[in-house]
Order: sequence, then C-alpha cells, then structure tokens
Amino acid sequence: MSLARAAGAVLRPRQIASPLLRTRSASSHAHDEHHDDGHGEAHDATTYPKEDFSGPFWRRFVLFSLGVVGFYKFAPSQDEDNVLTRAMASFSTPSEVWQKLSFKHLVQSVEVSEESLLIAGAQRAPVHRYRYTQRFEQISPHLHPVGLAVDVSEVEVKNV
Repeated sequence: MSLARAAGAVLRPRQIASPLLRTRSASSHAHDEHHDDGHGEAHDATTYPKEDFSGPFWRRFVLFSLGVVGFYKFAPSQDEDNVLTRAMASFSTPSEVWQKLSFKHLVQSVEVSEESLLIAGAQRAPVHRYRYTQRFEQISPHLHPVGLAVDVSEVEVKNV
C-alpha cells in the first residue's frame, strides 16, 4: 500500500459501522431548495383571460352574420333594375362573348384530339421480305401478257 493511501486511511474520519444510520448523499433531503421548481418545468406566470363567447372574435362573427342576413333579406331581387345590378352589368363581360370563346375552345379541343388520335394510331409501313430475292433477276423480259408485266428494273435488293 502506498504511503498516501495509508495516510488517507488514517486521517479519514471513521464512519459509523451500521448501514441503517448512514445518510445517503443522493437523498432528496439533501436538496430542499429545489423542491418548489417542479423539476425543470417552467412555470407560466401569465394570466389568461376567461374563455367564453363574449370575446372580440365571437362579437365580430355575430355582427358579420347579422349583416349578411340583413343584406340577403333587404337586397333587391334579380329582375329589379337598380344601381347595383347596373354597375355589375357594366363591369361584367356579356354572355355572347363567353359563348363564342367556349365554342372556339371546343373546336380547338376537337382538332387536338383528332391529331393525337392520328399520331397514336400511326403505324410503320409494312415491309415485304422475300425469301429468294434473286428471282427478280431471273425473270425473262419476254413472254409476258400485255398489262401484267411489272417493271422491276429500279428495284434494289438489300441484304439484311
């Protein structure tokens, strides 16, 4: 044993031998000043107003609803001629213009759909492949009936 350990053991005060009488250093009694803070939870000192239907939001909502109902009840009907309907008619586009635009859009949509169907239904031209291409060169130019002879002089045979 080293000299420092021996001196520490001698100079250290003796502990009580009974484990029942020992105090724990991690005891909750050792830290009395921390018990009121709620173990890390922040306390909100703000006082909140009472929550009911007398707040400004609900007051504005009720006034707005009464205004809408009153306007609906006392507003002029559609067939009456008044300042509001004349102002709306002067700033709106006539229905004939919208009908012309709708018809033009319909015609253009039909053209686009026809073109897309044409492109979607397109197929490559069929390729006729002959097994014995040398037969084109073996045909006699004589002994053909009139009108049934095919001119194959410009046919190019491709080897695939």
